[in-house]
Amino acid sequence: MNIAYACAHCEHTNRAEFNSSTSELGCAKCGHAVAIEAVAIEAGAVAAETVQRCLVCAGHELFARKDFSQKLGVTIVVVGLAASCIPWYLHHWYATFAILFGTALIDVVLYIVMGNVLECYRCRAQYRGVSGLDKHGAFRLEVYERYRQQAARLEQSQAATITRKP
Repeated sequence: MNIAYACAHCEHTNRAEFNSSTSELGCAKCGHAVAIEAVAIEAGAVAAETVQRCLVCAGHELFARKDFSQKLGVTIVVVGLAASCIPWYLHHWYATFAILFGTALIDVVLYIVMGNVLECYRCRAQYRGVSGLDKHGAFRLEVYERYRQQAARLEQSQAATITRKP
């Protein structure tokens, strides 16, 4: 199994292999290590090649999504739309729709070919090569928004605390 996560101290993205006996995740840039023993033992975070809780932040809310760059997906759609505008302007209707359907076909093929990844709502850690992704469910906007607003309030309170100090 593989995990991609951001270091809590330097925000550097790290990748590491892990299993049920892994005791810590270290940062390649700053050397900070996140101990995962307590999380794994207490909550059974990793059991039988499935992830129950996040190893980085101990969050219990995880979701499954396609392991594909969203920026690349949007780029494919925008390029297909822009390319179809030229034959549309020249009144070549068949070419216009061929480009649009070709773009949709590329999207469908990538959807079928690409695997899934498990992601944590709180820290955005991504787990690849794990089984049991179906039981975590798909992305839920209300859960994501709750964690986003919680992080924003925490950041505001920390900024207010720093400005109050003489």
